[in-house]
Amino acid sequence: MDRSKESAIQGSETAGSDFLQLDIGRAPAGGRTDWLADRLRAAIADGTLAVGSRLPASRVLAAELRVSRGLVTEAYQRLAETGQVAGRGRAGTVVVAAPVTERPAPSRPARPGVPDRAGPFAPGPRGGPVDALRAAPCRIDLSPGAPDLTAFPRTAWLQAERRVLAELTPADFGYGNPQGAPALREAIVGWLALNRGIRAAPDEVVVVAGVAQALGLLAQVLRAEGVRRVAVEDPGSLGARQQLEHGGMRVLPVPVDEGGIDTAALAAGPAQAVVLTPAHQFPTGVVLDGERRRELLGWAAAGGVVIEDDYDAEHRYDRAPVPALRALLPEAVCYTGSVSKLLAPALRLGWLLVPPRRLDAVIEAKRYADLGNPVLAQLVLARLMASGELERHLRFVRRRHRARRDAMLRAIAAELPGARVHGAAAGLHLMVTFEGAGGPGAPAGFDDTALAEAALDLGVKAHPLSWHRMTPGAPGLVLGYAAGTAGEIEEGVAVIGAVLRGVRGRRGAGPAGARRA
Repeated sequence: MDRSKESAIQGSETAGSDFLQLDIGRAPAGGRTDWLADRLRAAIADGTLAVGSRLPASRVLAAELRVSRGLVTEAYQRLAETGQVAGRGRAGTVVVAAPVTERPAPSRPARPGVPDRAGPFAPGPRGGPVDALRAAPCRIDLSPGAPDLTAFPRTAWLQAERRVLAELTPADFGYGNPQGAPALREAIVGWLALNRGIRAAPDEVVVVAGVAQALGLLAQVLRAEGVRRVAVEDPGSLGARQQLEHGGMRVLPVPVDEGGIDTAALAAGPAQAVVLTPAHQFPTGVVLDGERRRELLGWAAAGGVVIEDDYDAEHRYDRAPVPALRALLPEAVCYTGSVSKLLAPALRLGWLLVPPRRLDAVIEAKRYADLGNPVLAQLVLARLMASGELERHLRFVRRRHRARRDAMLRAIAAELPGARVHGAAAGLHLMVTFEGAGGPGAPAGFDDTALAEAALDLGVKAHPLSWHRMTPGAPGLVLGYAAGTAGEIEEGVAVIGAVLRGVRGRRGAGPAGARRA
């Protein structure tokens, strides 16, 4: 035997790397690739290799371990196939997700008759289930409310930011107006006039850190007036409900059907205010019909407080959006919106319009909350609005979102037999229900939370509809389509379908054939 080759082989048996203190000598004969892939997978699972970490170049790690580059490349490929790492060109191979099968054990003892769940599906996860699910690793994210962050207009934003910085004086870097930068309030007024038919003056606008802060400020102001009981749509946004409850409000559910919120039930109840999403109701996707709009505005004119969350209003694919309630009765409607779904939630930029009698109180609450939003981001957004760049971006993402919505509808029809799809052709999500107690889409005892949990175990995120209900109703899922490609959407729905078929196989199947509401 060639002594030089033997020496190299013996050397490779004991070679190691500073990276993760890997010692190739511990690998079993003939199983080095498996061993290396397992070591990397374990490091990702326990957090040693955090999401976003970059793996060494395959050539570098191979040299350190004194193995072939092909062995390292194969180990990396195995992690890529399971969605844990991804190639990023010159940035190398990057960790993109922890293994979804590695779930921490629940920190509390299981209760009799209650499923033993961990993570987002544990009873009362810290920060709420939506936040916990948002932080959970996955391969495919079908959560509602997630925009296509890859479409963020980086070039337009950078150009606008450079122009803004070039024009700012030293004084402009001081504390701003807590109500918001005048330039942004003026731009918002123009945006709302063109896109939502709302006529307002810049002095009526308060810039806020998204709709969540708007609800918190309104809860504070309304409580000071003696308003304690707020109606919400049922099903409706869990996040909005939590925000109101945190603000000390008693939240009362009002049913939603194909015409929107049940205004007769609202009028018959004790609520003093109502929060609703009339342009594209979350999560059902229905639009508040004309008769109920008139009834709601009559209720508001008689003293009720209407808080209009203009959720998803700009994302319409088959017709123009319906007018905002604020445009019809400005003196009685508090109106809020944001760019979280149009640009990015991380910007934390939105607006709140309130009737004059509450304006000073809201501005004061905003001042003591945070002294106002960061001014630079406000001025950049103002320039994007005024220049037409934001409108161009909206047209671009509308086309992309419509194609992805179509892909999800096709996937649901193929993979979720018996599922009923609800709502108008709008927004960034679809709601599907599996009607009846063991009815056409779901076997007896069907638990949509268990379905969502099983899907997450396979790397796919979705919201169980029950999260957004206050009273019992048909089980279902709320599925977002904006953040993924058509292929990812099809794969994610297929995973959910496989889980559902497994449930049916154990408890009995329902008839096939997806239906549209």
